[in-house]
Amino acid sequence: MAVRIITGDCRETLRTLPAGSVNCCVSSPPYWGLRDYGHGDQIGLEQTPDEYVAQLVAVFREVRRVLRDDGTLWLNLGDSYAAHGAGHGGKEAAYLDRSARKARKAPPGLKPKDLVGIPWRVAFALQADGWWLRSDIIWAKPNPMPESVTDRPTKAHEYVFLLTKSARYWYDADAIAEPTSYPVPDDRALSGDYSDGSGRNDNGEHRSGGFVTGATRNARTVWTIATQPYPGAHFAVMPPALAERCIKAGCPEGGTVLDPFGGAGTTGLVADKLGRNAILCELNPEFSEQAEGRIVGDCPLFAEVTP
Repeated sequence: MAVRIITGDCRETLRTLPAGSVNCCVSSPPYWGLRDYGHGDQIGLEQTPDEYVAQLVAVFREVRRVLRDDGTLWLNLGDSYAAHGAGHGGKEAAYLDRSARKARKAPPGLKPKDLVGIPWRVAFALQADGWWLRSDIIWAKPNPMPESVTDRPTKAHEYVFLLTKSARYWYDADAIAEPTSYPVPDDRALSGDYSDGSGRNDNGEHRSGGFVTGATRNARTVWTIATQPYPGAHFAVMPPALAERCIKAGCPEGGTVLDPFGGAGTTGLVADKLGRNAILCELNPEFSEQAEGRIVGDCPLFAEVTP
């Protein structure tokens, strides 16, 4: 499979891609007010949440143009707190230095220490811009980043939103169906409601006394996936297991996955392993180089990485 890495601002580079040319987008943009990636054109250091949301709406409006009519967008976002810009999204990271955090004042309409609600602000703005908002998924982290707070619980989750370009879209429920941990009633024998490929029962099932064991069920909206450290210079890396679920459900084999915030290349790496093509846009040339080395190094027999 082929992985193409395009270095440059995605607000510009996405315009070079043909309309309706990709099957799926899996992406985790920089979170608001959390990290400085050392590039003047970066998204994430806007003065207000509204400015940040507007930038993401513009990016994903262009993503929608590039998607096929049956395409899906899987968007991972963590939240932030007002005033200090500190909202441990859980992607092992070097945060803004202390002086930068203290210098940031609470934006209008927010009080110091307020949880901003960035993920839902973005989701609702994308919905208003024409996307179908189909599901909110909780990424539950069993190993969250520790926080030295004593007046609230430690943040141990982020959101993944499933958004679509059209009311009908390509989605493989069976690919991410979950194994049941207990026998379930064989409702099909009673009602005949199940259809082939529903994802509720998989091959190898066993019926006993009206129950099915070794069955699967439709994926739930809570995904428990551990964070993973990354030794490279890019601090915010999506766990491959998270990208894998999104790609399996949202892109057919041989299709193409897009990530406008390519970062360390996780989306491309996982897509290649799963038999999908990938297009990554990355602002920072250093991160583009890291992503290429990571993909080729991990899949030397399969990856074809082009600039």
